[in-house]
Amino acid sequence: MKKSWLFIFVVLLVLGLGAYWYGRSEVRRYLQGPCGKGDVTALVTVAPGRSFGALVEDLHRRGVVDSPLRLKLLARLEGYDRKIKAGEYRLSAAMKPRELLDVLAEGRVHLYRVTIPEGFNLYQIAERLAQSSLVSAGDFIRAATDSRETARYGIAGETFEGYLFPDTYAFARGVTARQIVAAMVERFWKEFTPAWKARARELGLSVHQVVTLASIVEKETGSAAERPLIASVFFNRLKKGMRLESDPTVIYAIPNFNGNLTRRDLKTRTPYNTYRIRGLPPGPIANPGAAALRAVLYPAQTDFLYFVARKDGTHQFSRTLREHNRAVNRYQRGR
Repeated sequence: MKKSWLFIFVVLLVLGLGAYWYGRSEVRRYLQGPCGKGDVTALVTVAPGRSFGALVEDLHRRGVVDSPLRLKLLARLEGYDRKIKAGEYRLSAAMKPRELLDVLAEGRVHLYRVTIPEGFNLYQIAERLAQSSLVSAGDFIRAATDSRETARYGIAGETFEGYLFPDTYAFARGVTARQIVAAMVERFWKEFTPAWKARARELGLSVHQVVTLASIVEKETGSAAERPLIASVFFNRLKKGMRLESDPTVIYAIPNFNGNLTRRDLKTRTPYNTYRIRGLPPGPIANPGAAALRAVLYPAQTDFLYFVARKDGTHQFSRTLREHNRAVNRYQRGR
């Protein structure tokens, strides 16, 4: 009788150990393998208050998770089911179970990348952001032209034009227009260092004047290497009391500009028409990059007072009006 019980005990022990090791190997295989099959990827929104079970079932329906029960058990045993954060996530069937759960628990939401080129004005930035479906153009324009906010960021102008630093940004779904403006302005001040502020004072310019002139240089430049040369032309003209006579400043004040700058436009007096006003316009006409800002702070040392486009992206620079007229005849009129 005792031998029978001993035999049964040994058999049960062997079966139990076998089940244990099999279970361990299965768990190890599950944890080390992908959540699903293939290259299925899904963009999933976790709303506040959404149950973890409902989320896993949704992932199962989309083909991201093969075994919803195992994932739920793992999440319950390790406390993941109580740590999931709201947001929009891009999840893949190739992710390991813990990797997928870590993404959800750490709030690593999907980010939308948007690139703002150098020389875009705030209205062009608004269009670019609207195309990315992050915020509406109207919301961004309202946030970027809120004069109550500019002083809080140490900006002398009535809008954020000029201080929306060109760069590639990554924003999560649900970001507000004000948050986007704040990120761009913070990026500007990170670039515009105390050393640059000190250099502006050496030149007798405020930061706002530097940004304004840099925005004009940015819009006038076709070849990056010419920025310091173009900056030198404008500095030389300002020193002599000459008007800047920059087409981009005139265009900035024309609503819905159609691409055709007329003589009438050049004669129309606006605060931005540098054919009519002396000195700088009241504020930036675009958002300059670091190279344009640097060109204004450290311009080339030249005697140039004029430049004309060569139609190959570069300019012909001249010291006298006579030289300039010859260059205009050659490069613009084909004479």
